[in-house]
Formats: sequence, structure tokens, C-alpha cells
Amino acid sequence: MSQNWNQLALVGLISGAISAGAVQLLDHPEKDVIFKEASTASFAKLTSAGASAGVPGDFTYAADVSMPAVVHITSTMKARGGDARQMQIPEEFREFFGDRAPQGPQKRQASGSGVIISADGYIVTNNHVVEGADELEVVLNDKHTYKAKVIGTDPSTDLAVIQIPAKNLPALTFGNSDAARVGEWVVAVGNPFNLESTVTTGIVSAKGRGLGIIGQKQRGNFEGPAPKIDSPLESFIQTDAVVNPGNSGGALVNLKGELIGINTAIASPTGSFAGYAFAVPSNLVKKVAGDLVKYGNVQRGYLGIVLDELDSKKADEYGVKETNGVYVKSFSPNSAAKEAGLKAGDVILKVDGLNVNTVPQLQEQIGRKQPGESVILTLGRGGATKDVTVKLKNRDGGSQLLQRDNAEMLLGDLGVQLSDLTPREKALLKANGVEGGAKVGMLEAGKLSRAGVQEGFIITKLNNKPIHSVQEFKKGIEGKKGARVQIEGIYSDAPADNFTFGFNV
Repeated sequence: MSQNWNQLALVGLISGAISAGAVQLLDHPEKDVIFKEASTASFAKLTSAGASAGVPGDFTYAADVSMPAVVHITSTMKARGGDARQMQIPEEFREFFGDRAPQGPQKRQASGSGVIISADGYIVTNNHVVEGADELEVVLNDKHTYKAKVIGTDPSTDLAVIQIPAKNLPALTFGNSDAARVGEWVVAVGNPFNLESTVTTGIVSAKGRGLGIIGQKQRGNFEGPAPKIDSPLESFIQTDAVVNPGNSGGALVNLKGELIGINTAIASPTGSFAGYAFAVPSNLVKKVAGDLVKYGNVQRGYLGIVLDELDSKKADEYGVKETNGVYVKSFSPNSAAKEAGLKAGDVILKVDGLNVNTVPQLQEQIGRKQPGESVILTLGRGGATKDVTVKLKNRDGGSQLLQRDNAEMLLGDLGVQLSDLTPREKALLKANGVEGGAKVGMLEAGKLSRAGVQEGFIITKLNNKPIHSVQEFKKGIEGKKGARVQIEGIYSDAPADNFTFGFNV
């Protein structure tokens, strides 16, 4: 199969097709979610009862353990009518909706999957399953139905955590995705095509796969706090287990019934399975889900470097001896790595003793850490190796945890960079009554791009209050995490046309 990643589609794409974003995020105090961890002793006890878990070709134990913890999620979205430019439908969604957005007060329903990760009702799924939904309904394996609240979302990993009002639920045990081996048998559990509790099998085909499918645009191999948008973090487990639309957010488990990934994407020119599927590794899922429950946002550490992958050709080009590892090209402002002593031309070989041969592998390892935590990087420099300890920073360039209501954090969640209008732009737009505004620059995975906003959009009002600058917009959204807001604005090439977008911050 040709490795054409342009043919990749998010599994269950229909779940994210309309993203006005009305599901209320739960306002909650800091708390920890209690995960079930893998236990060799308990596994041995269970298997001694006669189950043949771990035997190649026998998947019954993994299915028995995982099916009760995988749920069916239905997202209900109210279609908002409007100009085609206002409600842009991404190319990969159009097979479901045609070329134009639905008009009028219609409702659309879409389905996906989720995995129970704690007995008190926390469920992890994909962000694209829940984003834009006005209502979420969860059906358990035993057919009980609940309304769900969104606890938090992380577009940069396409993960989300929701919660249902239930207790004593069968939570799935987290396995160690680092220990998953290429060629190992795996089981995918989900609800493709609304077919509940479907089990398919395959093997791990590859690990650390970066595909460039999360977010509207990729900025290259950047690993730093500037620009202040969480860069997409992709380090997928690739499998040939059959996964189809509706499997989004479902479980990828090993033969011990341990969660090693959340099924997220498929390689397909048609939107249906055509050979390979991709899952977010469980070690990353555990970190992201834990942060969303405790803080309401992901506390992600950064090195602050621009990277490149190595092969023999690039090694010759850069004049380094290593053909494995990740090459350090340059640094972002306030770079944690530069402050720790890294130099342009270094080759990062290991993170905390784990080999990293690709940018996604390195980003995954760093992405599991919080700002203020330290990592040990093993470097190749001048033919010798050296260990350097780096204290990671947040995306603002500081070392402290970011508050969920911080304006910069909220802008990152929206997936946007903003700038003030230039004097020339103000002069050109003055005839239309525009005295200022906040202009949309780079867009990444986030609520604004999902709502249909395009680069160049000028925000002129927030909740019916005029906006003249980026600072005014930041002040307006400060403390609004989880609240519904409305923005109005124009495009400079069509200043007479006003557009309105509504979503939850």
C-alpha cells in the first residue's frame, strides 16, 4: 500500500462534522482519577481459572475483559444555518454531508466509542467524537443509558474525557504501551456503523507513527512553547485490526485485556477500513486523561527546539555521525533545552533512557511530562555521547502549571494565533465601521477551525461587545473556560458581510 497520508481519515468523521460547540464542560475542583494499573498477579489469578489469555490466536480473554468497559457514544448536534464560508465542511467530511453545510434548525446524530477508565464514570474518547455536540448519550455494554458531560478536551492529541453519573463501573486496566511490540497480537473493541460491542483482531504493525492528520496545518517538526498553540502530538500505534467509522475512541487491547491504545484514525481513500488503523498509545492517554480530570486542561512540557529526523543522507548533509536519533536544528525563545546546554547540531538519542529515532517518538515522551519536571536527554555530539538534564517549560515559556482559565491557555484550546490590525488595514476597513479588531492568523486543531473560521477572519465583537485589539479579546475570554461565547467579525476581502460563530471556550 502506498504511504499516502493524504488518504487518511479520522475514524467516525461524522461525529465532528458540525462544531458549533455547545456541550457544557463540567466546572470541577482539582481531583485525581484513579486508574486501574496492570497487575501480573491479578492477571495470573484470572487466567488460572481456565482462560487461555496470551495464547497466540486466542482472543476470548481479551474480549471478555474489555467489552464491558467499552461504551457507545451518540453525539447530537444542532445544525446552524449560514453562509457556506461560515460553516466550512472539511473535505474529509463531505461524503457524509455533501458540499454544503446543513441549513435550518436540523439535528444531526453521529456515533463513536469510548473506554471507561474509572469506576466512578470517567470515560476517555476522541475529541472529534464529542466536539461540537449539543448533547452526548452513552450506552453501556449492559444497555444502561446515561447523559454525559464533557470534563475536558485536548485537540492536540484528539483526546477527550467525559463523565456519566454512575458508580461501580467496569473500568479497563491501563497497560504499558511502551512495552507493546511490533508483531504482537491486539484486539480492537468498539461500535463501528452503530454495531455495538464489535471485536476485531490484528497485530501491531508499527509504533511511533506520525501522520500529520491532527490539526488544519502542520508547522513542521517544532517542539516548543512558541507559537503559543499546542502543536499536534502524534505517535500512533499502527495496527491491521479492522477499524471503521464508529470505532473512534474505542479500545485497542493486548491479549491480557490491558488498554494499550485509543483507536483514532484509519488509512483509507474511501472513509472505510482499507488496511491500517492508528491508535493513541495508552501511556499518553493516561497522562492526558489524568490532566483533564485534575486540571481541566493538559499540562504539557516543552523542550523548545526545532527538530529533524535523521537518515544516512541527512546525516551527511548535517555533518553528523549518527543516522538514528533526532537532530536539533534551532531553538524557540526561552528554550528549556538551550538553557540546559543543548546546541544546534546535537542529536537526541534517548529520553530518560528510551531510544528515540523519530520526532513523534520524542514528542510523545516529552508530552507525557508536565512543566517543571525534568528529563534526561542522551545526546550525540562530536562523535561522543553526553547526558543532559532539562527542566521543561510550559507553552508560555514558564515552568509553572497553567491555570485552565488563563487567556493564553484558552487561546491554545481555540487553536488560534491573533494579531492586531495594522494602520493600513484599519484605514482600508474604516469605511465599514471597523476601528480595530483581533485578526486570526495561524489556525491549528481547535474550536475556531472546527466552527468554520478561516485565517484572515477579523474578530470585531465578543458576546456583542466591540473588540478593538488582541488584548481586549484576551480580557474578554479570561475566566470563561467552559462558558458559551459568541464572536462576530468579517473578512477583509468581504467587509460588508458579517459572520457569527458560537461555541464553548
